[in-house]
Amino acid sequence: MKKSVVSAAIAALAIGVAFAAPAKAAGVSACLITKTDTNPFFVKMKEGATAKAKELGVTLKSYAGKIDGDSESQVAAIESCIADGAKGILIAASDTKGIVPSVKKARDAGLLVIALDTPLEPADSADATFATDNLLAGKLVGQWAKETLGDKVKDAKVGFLDLTPSQPSVDVLRDQGFMMGFGIDPKDPNKIGDETDPRIVGHDVTNGNEEGGRKAMENLLQKDSGINVIHTINEPAAVGAYQALKAVGLEKQVLIVSIDGGCPGVKSVKEGVIGATAQQYPLMMAALGVEAIKKFADSGEKPKPTEGKSFFDTGVSLVTDKPVSGVKSIDTKEGLNKCWG
Repeated sequence: MKKSVVSAAIAALAIGVAFAAPAKAAGVSACLITKTDTNPFFVKMKEGATAKAKELGVTLKSYAGKIDGDSESQVAAIESCIADGAKGILIAASDTKGIVPSVKKARDAGLLVIALDTPLEPADSADATFATDNLLAGKLVGQWAKETLGDKVKDAKVGFLDLTPSQPSVDVLRDQGFMMGFGIDPKDPNKIGDETDPRIVGHDVTNGNEEGGRKAMENLLQKDSGINVIHTINEPAAVGAYQALKAVGLEKQVLIVSIDGGCPGVKSVKEGVIGATAQQYPLMMAALGVEAIKKFADSGEKPKPTEGKSFFDTGVSLVTDKPVSGVKSIDTKEGLNKCWG
């Protein structure tokens, strides 16, 4: 390696950023902005982006909110990315409507902005979206729950453990998808909480973590202790719900379904904590996002959506060890082999 390259590498490491080894990639930089840096889903997303950036010689800076719903930190991160001269931003937005003015500012400054996992509102506020088909993910777990209950579905008592009061698009899509799959009329498909189906016990928010899931489950049990189906926004919330149920001896009464398909979540399915989960692939989302920013920096070309969809679909699989007729699924062994790849 030439002396000048070695010196540049040392300088890059000294300021705490990833050094882009290929000389021709010098100056190509990207930002990853996630909802938190503790949720395993976003940890895996960061892992995928970091590995791909290293492979392509792209300098990557990562930012995250303090908790799910912390949009202020994400706004500040976008400002930093613009000031740093980044070529693009990958963002999993906490407030899918509120972040739009900041995203517009970044795009006006010439940055490519890609939404990961969570579409912005409106979706075309970003240059592209790389995500799971979250509506389909919700439908899959809803259909599974419906078929599992069989004739008992007509007397079900259903609770929803959602994300945050701002109702980000990912929350709405999963929630409404579950209803469609289960056989509940969601009314306005862009809104949570306007349904009139008497089987719905209620909705509560979890901030996507175990503590929130536990508290939300306790709140729903106070409304109706006979609740027997729970749809959760993600697996940490599902684990919290299970803990609350177990504390009062009701863990065998309630069928829990979730979405994410992380390795810990698939293990929860294997252990019977969660009945079924819809697996998505955040590592792929982030890696593809970094590739898209590099291509944009090199050629000005922007990514295109999957044919027939408004976003680039990174896939989804239902994971359960209790398959039902008419709903395609994989078992936990395969789910663990694939988790978040």
